[in-house]
Amino acid sequence: MIGEQVSCELPATARSVTAARRFVVDALNSWGRDELADTAALLTSEVVTNAVLHARTVMDVVVRLLSDGVVVEVTDGSRHSPRGRQPTLESTTGRGLELLDRLASAWDVQVSPTGKTVRFTLKDGVDPWAQFTAHEWAADK
Repeated sequence: MIGEQVSCELPATARSVTAARRFVVDALNSWGRDELADTAALLTSEVVTNAVLHARTVMDVVVRLLSDGVVVEVTDGSRHSPRGRQPTLESTTGRGLELLDRLASAWDVQVSPTGKTVRFTLKDGVDPWAQFTAHEWAADK
């Protein structure tokens, strides 16, 4: 079971965000990693939304089981790496990379001649939300 992976291909449409989120959550639930599902769903939504809005290409979503967590990868056809923004408290967008920084155990981007892959890892037994309260999240900027 360790090393097992599932994948799906999705078009660059808004519906793909929901489909990717469901795909990842279903994989985690089937592997008994339910405690990672909420964070994985949020981060998958952020990464796939970026691919839909900025790459506008077909994307592949891969979920891989580790001995101590999971890896989620989103590969699209754009060679442009994601860039962080400095959103204001009133901004409704621009927090995806900050969420990856704060909630993923690790994340990276690999650019290839045919596109890029954004990959994040979530570890078992780690609650990334435990270290934040609403006040601390805003004050930490």
